[in-house]
Amino acid sequence: MIRYALPKAERVAKGRAFYSGTARAVKPDFAWRNSELNSVPRPLDAAGVPGESTDAGSAAALEAIRALVRADLLAVDDAIRQGLKSIVPLVDQVAEHIIAGGGKRLRPLLVVLSGRACGSAAKAHIQAAAFIEFIHTATLLHDDVVDMSALRRGRDTANEVFGNQASVLVGDFVYSRAFQMMAAVHSDRVIEIMAEATNVIAEGEVLQLMNARDPDTTEQRYLEVIYRKTAKLFQAGAEVAAVVSGAERTVQQALARFGKHLGTAYQLIDDVLDYQSDPETLGKNLGDDLAEGKPTLPLIHALRVGDAGAVTMIRAAIKDGGREQLSAILRSIESTGGLQYTARLAQAEADQALAALSVLPDTPFRSGLAALTRFAINRKH
Repeated sequence: MIRYALPKAERVAKGRAFYSGTARAVKPDFAWRNSELNSVPRPLDAAGVPGESTDAGSAAALEAIRALVRADLLAVDDAIRQGLKSIVPLVDQVAEHIIAGGGKRLRPLLVVLSGRACGSAAKAHIQAAAFIEFIHTATLLHDDVVDMSALRRGRDTANEVFGNQASVLVGDFVYSRAFQMMAAVHSDRVIEIMAEATNVIAEGEVLQLMNARDPDTTEQRYLEVIYRKTAKLFQAGAEVAAVVSGAERTVQQALARFGKHLGTAYQLIDDVLDYQSDPETLGKNLGDDLAEGKPTLPLIHALRVGDAGAVTMIRAAIKDGGREQLSAILRSIESTGGLQYTARLAQAEADQALAALSVLPDTPFRSGLAALTRFAINRKH
């Protein structure tokens, strides 16, 4: 029996609304706040790309990056909509719910920027950007079921609206459609990269499950999880873009390194934001990771350097889940410098990502990749 989170009448009404196309009028809310680390707004550089002195974490900075490849991004959106079409109505309903949910679409942006930075004149990187986003979408559908999440980006998750079984099965559909699109690129190397990436991502999901509610999770184990769950897909996206662009092997390897370090930095900042953002900004509740018993780096650092009382409290919170002691835990994270420690590690990863770009010719697209890296570590959303 399918067990739905919403009453049948409400669920059917929502499903019909999405299937009828009314959800297409919903626009994602990109109300990002300016970065506190770069709080003085400055003009863009001559190429229209946010430079190092720009308010790198702002919505304006991200929009300036997007403007470099706006036509490509519109083509990616079309490819995503076409790729998610199905003769099965429920698949269309869940897919439309996902599309209407918005999101920053950083992974497709990474792919098209990387392709253009490699001098791509073909359109294979458009398809690559779409199937990278499909892999990401499928993992989100499955993640929300595993985590029993009810909120993502400030709106109901697919499993909350349509039920767990529908979300898992549509996630499988999205995965398989991604591989159909990969095959259409006609590149053995692309298939190799993506087959490895999806396997590594799946291992990351299992590793995170093993770490859940385990206060003895080490920093090394945590970093292994975020590499597999997040950074690997960034790495694959950047590398695939170089492959389909016909770039030399050294450039492919450099962009793979870039994606890996960018993805790691991005996830580290995500884990910082879980303890310092509000639901309207982040699209989820403060301390969601703690509530799910996930020992992320701010907690691991507080456990490592905190006093005995704080350690006992944090260990119990990780084991039991929940937010009952959230205020006290936030004070412990603050007093031990857990957020600053995590942010410094993110900056170190970002520095390595930026260094990897040196093999690319000096173009606005390379500058866009650098600006995307700065956005990833300075954002507040």
